[in-house]
Amino acid sequence: MNQKPGLPLISPAGEHDAYIGAVAAQLNSFLAEKHQLLAQISPATLVLVDSIKTLVTGGKRMRALLCYWGWRGAGGAPDAEAIVQAGAALELFQAAALIHDDIIDRSDTRRGGPSVHKQFSTLHTDSAWSLDEERFGHAAAILTGDLCLSLSEEMFSRIGAGATSRAREVFNLMRTEVMAGQYLDILEEVAGPSEPHETAVARASAIIRFKSAKYSSEHPLVMGGALAGADEAMLKGYSAFALPLGEAFQLRDDVLGVFGDPAKTGKPAGDDLREGKRTVLVGLTIDAASTQDRDFVDQNLGRQDLSEAEVARMCAIMVESGALENTEAMISGLSQKAFTALAELPVEASVREALLTLGQSAVSRTS
Repeated sequence: MNQKPGLPLISPAGEHDAYIGAVAAQLNSFLAEKHQLLAQISPATLVLVDSIKTLVTGGKRMRALLCYWGWRGAGGAPDAEAIVQAGAALELFQAAALIHDDIIDRSDTRRGGPSVHKQFSTLHTDSAWSLDEERFGHAAAILTGDLCLSLSEEMFSRIGAGATSRAREVFNLMRTEVMAGQYLDILEEVAGPSEPHETAVARASAIIRFKSAKYSSEHPLVMGGALAGADEAMLKGYSAFALPLGEAFQLRDDVLGVFGDPAKTGKPAGDDLREGKRTVLVGLTIDAASTQDRDFVDQNLGRQDLSEAEVARMCAIMVESGALENTEAMISGLSQKAFTALAELPVEASVREALLTLGQSAVSRTS
């Protein structure tokens, strides 16, 4: 077996860090190839792959790790190159989604630094180029995200015969669902105010499931299991654990997007409110708030010039209406559902412990 950049044979306790290192090495090697290719086209294009490399460097690697432990739970060997390639493909897909998501949300920051479209706008300004810097930034970032999607597919294809048809089905479904969920998200921003407030939570929950929860946890775990040849019963058990976990993870993200500490989240306080995200938290607020408070939220959500005082009032409405408390209760309930399903999975204790640690980190994080 070609073990480069696979994992050395080590104890289960060291698998987590070793796998992260192997995925990082795979990404570095792969992107170095693309750097050489783009250099032959034009040195001016190197900024595309450099932007991708910056985005895939570091991060929690949650999706790749879920894929790995799905693989190990189904009997996959810790030193297999195929699972490293699968993890790298997921990281590239995640990077593409983040690039496009930041454009859609008009978010200028990512992980405490400038988002990709902001980096390109700054390049335009610093270079004293002609025409509009924002338009250039968005256009260049869209192309970078598209390239990243293409690279994700190329990386997954390198698994070759090791990629079962079931794993390929999961990978393809994941990408389609994310795009559909993303569209539902932007549709809700513009159409939501005219829809019945009683259905706001249901609409937001559907967006969470298809835009985030499935690709953040369910599909990576199931894909890893499928790559290792897991049967449908085990894959169903994986879904029973990972889907509610992914939904709880996104609900936590929504809470942090409003109430999180900017020093930990890397984004300004109340950023989600200025971006106009109609999350479950917002849906619960609209459903439970007084008519006056509901109108205030509806009329001001998505305003780029929201003052700190207006953000504070919106936060107060979320607390006073019980929406924040109810969101936390949903996170708790979904977490319990996930961990109950995890306890029933027919996997080794080391795999269950690793998945438990990942799950607890996902739902209790502060950044």
